[in-house]
Amino acid sequence: MQNDTSLKKNINLPLLIFYGLGNTLGAGIYVLVGKVAGIAGLFAPVAFAASSLIVIFTALTYAELSARYPLSAGEAVYIHRGLGLKWLAVFVGLLICTAGIVSAATICRGFIGYFQVFIDIADRPALVLLIITLGSIAAWGIKEAVTTAAVFTIIEIIGLLLIIVTGMDNISLDRLREVKFLPAPDATAWISILNGAFLAVYAFLGFEDMVNVAEEVKNPERNMPLGIILTLLISSALYLMVSFVAVIAVPVDSLQQSRAPLALVYQYSTGKDPVLISIISMFAVINGALIQIIMSTRILYGMSSQKWLPELFSKVNRHTHTPLVATMLVVSLLLAAALLLPLVTLAKTTSFLLLIVFGLVNLALIFLKRRRPFVPNIRSYPVLIPVFGLIFSFGMVIFEVFAG
Repeated sequence: MQNDTSLKKNINLPLLIFYGLGNTLGAGIYVLVGKVAGIAGLFAPVAFAASSLIVIFTALTYAELSARYPLSAGEAVYIHRGLGLKWLAVFVGLLICTAGIVSAATICRGFIGYFQVFIDIADRPALVLLIITLGSIAAWGIKEAVTTAAVFTIIEIIGLLLIIVTGMDNISLDRLREVKFLPAPDATAWISILNGAFLAVYAFLGFEDMVNVAEEVKNPERNMPLGIILTLLISSALYLMVSFVAVIAVPVDSLQQSRAPLALVYQYSTGKDPVLISIISMFAVINGALIQIIMSTRILYGMSSQKWLPELFSKVNRHTHTPLVATMLVVSLLLAAALLLPLVTLAKTTSFLLLIVFGLVNLALIFLKRRRPFVPNIRSYPVLIPVFGLIFSFGMVIFEVFAG
């Protein structure tokens, strides 16, 4: 039986940061480091650094907006309040939901590469079992789901630190001397780096999902901005170190072709079977998919609460306090995407959709600041922050269309 029960504020700052990190780390570095290296070569760390600079301005925009409007369906609400266009808000909300589903499909396909290190199983049955299991956890309850995600996040951070420590310990000085990490000032190198950065943007996606659980966060005016900024800083530092170790330890061609890239890095660095890191990687990848499912369902819930979608999507089960109808729809669409599309196509599609959304969200904050520059008790950033966020976001979209 359903009733009009509300969502509960069960998420404190540490859980929020783990939620953001779980999504960001699992979605990116465990799955795509090899693909980024395949595009940018030894300059993969530069591509990750460029991506972090591209998204930092938008992350600060999200930080301010999440404190101004701590509501589910965050981006759709921001655009509606900032630009006053209901149709655009609905479009963006559906775009975010689609991107979340496509992102979860990307992650689930990445999981299969690590899973097949242990068990020789066909992709399709493994994907179906994985997605149904994750959907069940998401439907169980937000506290339970986010706590599960927090545990998985701790495991995946340990995995990244293991890669960094073992990799650094086995890098020779001769190898460091022979590698050039800074590109020459020619167009060819930088086009490769920017193409790699476009794909690497996917690795930083996660901070934007945090705003869609704002109604379930304690003291969101303080904790949402702080959680978003800390998530991005921690993930950026880890990505730079891991990508550096990866391109030093493993030949780029081998790294690009691997379906379990960090397992390969561990194997090259230590000479040991990658059992431990493969297990950790599976937890990391599962975690990212789980958080994307939660985010997508909260988008549908929030838009339904705003009367922009049918009412059934905002119905919250009185026992689980989760939107079950929205969860079932998201899981069904996720199954279809994961079974039909390849990994790199999914990741590039996610980046493309979300960079469009980022540009519109930055534009919304620019308009809001013109009407109301400051809000009491809310940290406000200079208007140049969303201006640069708008330029970088749409700039990368244009670059991908014409040069990608």
